[in-house]
Amino acid sequence: MDNITIREAELNDLDVLFEFKQELVDAERPFDPTLKPGPLYYYDIRKLIEADNTAVFVAQNGKEIIGCGYGRIEQSKHYLKHRQHVHLGFMYVAPHYRGKGVNSMIIDALKQWAKQRGVSEIRLEVYAENEPALKAYEKVGFSGILLTMRMNLDDDI
Repeated sequence: MDNITIREAELNDLDVLFEFKQELVDAERPFDPTLKPGPLYYYDIRKLIEADNTAVFVAQNGKEIIGCGYGRIEQSKHYLKHRQHVHLGFMYVAPHYRGKGVNSMIIDALKQWAKQRGVSEIRLEVYAENEPALKAYEKVGFSGILLTMRMNLDDDI
């Protein structure tokens, strides 16, 4: 078995995390025809690492970084029972480590981080057609509550 550990990301991890960000964008493109062509920048990873209300965790096998994810404390809508929630994003595991529980380990670290800050609700977004991601999130306890739908009124999107 691999010797996988989870730790908070550091600024010297930025090069690897930038590669993961582009791989994540490439993996999500088939699910979203509204994404612009070319490189996309969903996240400012440096700001995520440095922010007080955010934690970025990485998974390592030895010295190799093999996965990542962040949690950010956000204010919830006024009509919800919880005042705040942690939004998860940038959930990525290198292809040859998928199916080994790495995503679950990262989510566990983010859950502990949320609990330490008194936040009991965690949310994330996932493309409805991304079956592997849906199954991975359901496996660790997530369930769907809302599906965002769209309609194209233009021929080019």
